[in-house]
Amino acid sequence: MASRIPVLIVGGGPVGLALAGDLGWRGIDSVLVEARTATVFQPKMDMIGIRSMEFCRRWGIVEDVYSAGYNREYIQDCAWVTDLNGYEFGREEFAPPAHEKTPPQSPQHRERCPQNFFDPVLARFANRSGHADIRYRTELLSFEDHGDYVSATLRSAEDGTEYQVEADYLVGCDGGDSKVRTDLGIQMSGEGALTYTSNAIFRCDDLESLHSMKPAYRYIFIGPEGTWATLVAINGRDQWRFSLIGDDSQHVVDEAEMRAAIVRAVGREFDFEILSILPWVRRQLVADAYRKGRVFLAGDAAHLTSPTGGFGMNTGLLDAVNLSWKLAAKLQGWGGDLLLDSYEYEQRPVAIRNVTEAGDNLRRMLGPRVAQPPAEVFNDDSPATETARREYGEAYTEAMKREWFSIGIHLGYVYEGSPVVVPDGTPLAALKVQTYEQTGRPGHRAPHVWLSEGHSTLDEFGKEFVALRFNSAIEVAELEAAAAVAGVPLRVLDIESIEAAHAYGAQLVIVRPDGTVAWRGERLVNDTIGLVRRISGQPVLDAVAVPAGVA
Repeated sequence: MASRIPVLIVGGGPVGLALAGDLGWRGIDSVLVEARTATVFQPKMDMIGIRSMEFCRRWGIVEDVYSAGYNREYIQDCAWVTDLNGYEFGREEFAPPAHEKTPPQSPQHRERCPQNFFDPVLARFANRSGHADIRYRTELLSFEDHGDYVSATLRSAEDGTEYQVEADYLVGCDGGDSKVRTDLGIQMSGEGALTYTSNAIFRCDDLESLHSMKPAYRYIFIGPEGTWATLVAINGRDQWRFSLIGDDSQHVVDEAEMRAAIVRAVGREFDFEILSILPWVRRQLVADAYRKGRVFLAGDAAHLTSPTGGFGMNTGLLDAVNLSWKLAAKLQGWGGDLLLDSYEYEQRPVAIRNVTEAGDNLRRMLGPRVAQPPAEVFNDDSPATETARREYGEAYTEAMKREWFSIGIHLGYVYEGSPVVVPDGTPLAALKVQTYEQTGRPGHRAPHVWLSEGHSTLDEFGKEFVALRFNSAIEVAELEAAAAVAGVPLRVLDIESIEAAHAYGAQLVIVRPDGTVAWRGERLVNDTIGLVRRISGQPVLDAVAVPAGVA
């Protein structure tokens, strides 16, 4: 007889693990199955974005990220060079993670933590809840949506045993070649092959002593043919990820070719050990649907992006947090069907924006393939050539700034027009990439303001709706009563901070469990039942009135 579980998660990368962890944090049981082992030989991501670090703060695992294994004292510069013993065109300087300052818009900053370090952190977080059952070397063979539950056939690689489980919901976090998406018949739209690239992880002690360049986290190599490779400090110590960037034609790179390319990039012969080689394809694709019945998609199963910008996994974590509280609300009996429908409505436009931006970043990085530098910059040390080299580098540096400075992508997303967000009549400002201005407008991430030392407004959000009251004269008893009638968890928090009141832009603001503003106004609406039912996805007979006088 098949066992019954609330949520079956297929895929044990960072998105699946984060979903299992967040569900467990909310008290929801899940089973996560992953066909591979827990060991990550080729980390596909290495940067935890600022919003993802805010989630880590919520989950109480920031210190775990800090101590995961990356050398947080390692400089994070990005440089563009001919080779490591050749010429430097330019660089963007960044502090080591341990010394990076948090921006005024957040209590956190981005963190360098490759997947081989981050996955174990998320797995420990999920296991700590006691609600996550993580099964490695377990493959999804098939599934069927029966309307009121999903059945799935699984196989354990340990002994070949096949067995069935039944789940209220199934979430496919199983990557770009997602079986869940394929079996659902959901197509993806966009550009299927931007480049065929081959990665090599290699080990070399003290690589910095073998070249003349100032240390950097990432080097971009530009030759007469244009941009041809990158090198990344994968642990800030002795391991490096070298990416040999091809074009849109498939080519198999063997170890001999990879070794020759690495030697060319360093600019001299040296001893190193190749740990693994992985061919992969850069894609710019978004699933045409994120849900079919009781089955959902998240992470790379829903969107595939070039890693230029570091948006892929971070967009996936946003998927996980958005979906998690909605599944929990439905399973706990207070979330309506519209809440689950809103997942695709909210997250798919975010993915389209992020995937498009990453693709544009790739085109800027590969710009030297189109506008190739003068041939003499590679073998001529005359003053004129040095000037040409500097000018070329400055132009490339300016073009790449949009990739390095992208706080507007990580924090500036908005769930515009969401069916479970109540608009206040204020216009949507232009979305920017390199800058971000906080706003309490419904559909946006709730602003961060320090309420006291070490205590952010963001620390108040997570497990329930929070009504922020900036004027204690506003009566909220009817709102609390309406939430109780609808079974919706809601807490009222009085805030006296003038700075916070200005950031949120209204006297009363309701923030969702995921930290998104759901409603704001200068006074409470007459139909509080309708308001609560709408933001929780429950059926509403009449539209909720838009309050007047919103700042």
